[in-house]
Amino acid sequence: MRAHSILTRRLLASTVPVALLLGLGSGPARTDPMIGDVLNSYGLPGGVDTPTAEMLPDATLGGTVSYTDRSRRHNIVFQLHPRLTTALRYSRVEGINDHNELGHLWDRSFDLRFQVLDEAGWRPAVAVGLQDFLGTGIYSGEYIVATKTITPKIRASLGIGWGTMAGNSRVIDITDTGGKPNVDQWFRGKARPFGSVTWQATDKLRLVAEYSNDKYTAFYRRADGNVFDAPQGDGDPGRFNVGAYYTFSPSYQVGLYTLGGDTFGAQFSFALNPRNAPFPSGLEKAPAPVRPRPAPSADPEGWSGAWSADPTAQPAIQTALADALADEGQMLESMALSGSRAEVRIRNTRYIQQSEAIGRTARLMSRALPPSVETLVITSNSEGMATSSVVLKRSDVERLENTEAGRIASASQLVDADPRPGDLVTTPGLFPRFRWNLAPYLDIGVFDPQDPLRYEVGAQLKASYELMPGLILSGTVRQRAFGSMEQRGPGIPGQRGEHYTPEDYVSDPANEYLNGVPRVRSDTRMYTGNDSPTIPELTLAWYAQPTEAVYTRMTVGLLERAYGGVSGEVLWKPANSPLAFGAEVNRVKKRDFEDVFGFRDYEVTTGHVSAYYEFANGFTAQLDVGKYLAGDKGATFTLTREFANGWRIGAFATKTDLSDEEFGEGSFDKGITLSIPVSWAIGTPTRDRAGSTLRSLSRDGGARVNVNGRLYDKVRDAQSVKLYQGWGGFWR
Repeated sequence: MRAHSILTRRLLASTVPVALLLGLGSGPARTDPMIGDVLNSYGLPGGVDTPTAEMLPDATLGGTVSYTDRSRRHNIVFQLHPRLTTALRYSRVEGINDHNELGHLWDRSFDLRFQVLDEAGWRPAVAVGLQDFLGTGIYSGEYIVATKTITPKIRASLGIGWGTMAGNSRVIDITDTGGKPNVDQWFRGKARPFGSVTWQATDKLRLVAEYSNDKYTAFYRRADGNVFDAPQGDGDPGRFNVGAYYTFSPSYQVGLYTLGGDTFGAQFSFALNPRNAPFPSGLEKAPAPVRPRPAPSADPEGWSGAWSADPTAQPAIQTALADALADEGQMLESMALSGSRAEVRIRNTRYIQQSEAIGRTARLMSRALPPSVETLVITSNSEGMATSSVVLKRSDVERLENTEAGRIASASQLVDADPRPGDLVTTPGLFPRFRWNLAPYLDIGVFDPQDPLRYEVGAQLKASYELMPGLILSGTVRQRAFGSMEQRGPGIPGQRGEHYTPEDYVSDPANEYLNGVPRVRSDTRMYTGNDSPTIPELTLAWYAQPTEAVYTRMTVGLLERAYGGVSGEVLWKPANSPLAFGAEVNRVKKRDFEDVFGFRDYEVTTGHVSAYYEFANGFTAQLDVGKYLAGDKGATFTLTREFANGWRIGAFATKTDLSDEEFGEGSFDKGITLSIPVSWAIGTPTRDRAGSTLRSLSRDGGARVNVNGRLYDKVRDAQSVKLYQGWGGFWR
């Protein structure tokens, strides 16, 4: 029996992660996944503490803040796929003293849940979950759970759990660097059942009762090898919990609950879905309608094409079309015109989806061009580079205006654009072009155990001067107003919890290395807290296009707040290919902490080769292999999901040749990226974005230079996968 048990555990530990990944590649096996309405204290659909087999609506981004006198949990949850839920957690666990000697521990953890089966007839929905599988393991546990709808208002769940889910908390080592999957513990130890019942009492109120095995006790091993327990409860192996959850809007929920009748807690939850914008139809003005051509008998000269022999015809048409496009937020950079064909090269400065810019351009071309022009070519330009051309028949534009966008997509053709056609005429007066913007800024720092939330508020002036298409001088100036972000040195080796003062840190150049690894990011806080103006970026960038599918960039100057130098990049990306390859080389030097134009001694050459692949379902995979800022070599894998309205949510992980000890806490670099188009929130069209990269720790391994204007995002907006994903905006 024991051999059989060990074999079973090994099979579960090895096959569950594979099953989760393989399941993403297949469509729903039967019906839609079961959707839950209550988020538990771990941030996932469930009861009070226990999980269920429910999912959130696909693409939901949510969060919870749950508080009891036993713990505080801050959770971010994302429905990565209709059947895969992910959660990132930052928790304050009482009773554990790490090197900070605070009487509590701030812990980071990560969960995955995969719905294997959905509900059908008598069969319940079934899910498999991994809780806290990528952290220190304080909440480590695995489970298999089934959920069944008993009546339209009652759902019941029954599962079996291991680890914390079974009341058997695993011993954590607070000196461990953590950050790696604890595979050797998955589905190991004694298993116990758990369950819950949810009753929808009213349209907004849901009542939950559950049986949980959590003892609310953590076991941890100190540096001397001794094991201690940190009880947050009475240590009983099983208890009944009850809770009430009130949804006061589609996006917000509050809850009150009790654990075993002797501990009370409160919770606030929110959930946003990229597909549910506050202004679903947008607030932009309606486009000009297509103007049908007159009958040949009504305009015989226009239909004959004789007008094209008049040297004043194209300048007049180009001026009128440029003015009309400017009202639509488009720049008409150049134009070629003949008796039967017109090509315009536009730069989209307003719409988050390139298809909307192309559709509005096609409408205006139907109004500005003589009737003999049948072929319309709309070429999208980005920083002087022609990224693609959409070829349309004018008769199709006239015929299909009031039909669904898929029909005009079928009637159009997407091709690579010729980078240097000889018949294009540049629109006069566009360049040089100066732009500027003055706005407030907010910087936030999280996950510091001694200072979990830091912020800085100030004013930011951004300006750019485009001397000619593709040659751009740009910069940013910031002035801090107030905030809790103060200048601080990194941690002192051998004195965990202690940090260098700024003066001590700069006094000895040897401080800028730890275990032989240069501090390329772990001293980032030395760049904060400046009361005088700072210049995060000041660069001159040159974009070029040697061939139809090859793009290049060269950037020189102050590339980011911590580094300046030279960055060069080349990208191969055909317009109709989901695959792209690129390479980048940077020679950079570390900037001074105080003097905005000064530099320190450290300099390095970094570089990567990259591969990109866009899947038709909105996912983009990226693999970067090369040398990083600290001189370490390795690879970064990034998976991003993008929605038709411009939302982007992604995750990345980097592993280099640094050992776990050299890297430090976390073992390897990883994080989450979020980019939200401002137009989604305010309704009016703009290409501005609000975004952030969320890392649990800022370490030196796997660090890259932050260079604005990398080619892939400049090019892909007007190319096949991304363009057609948002093609529904063509007739907007």
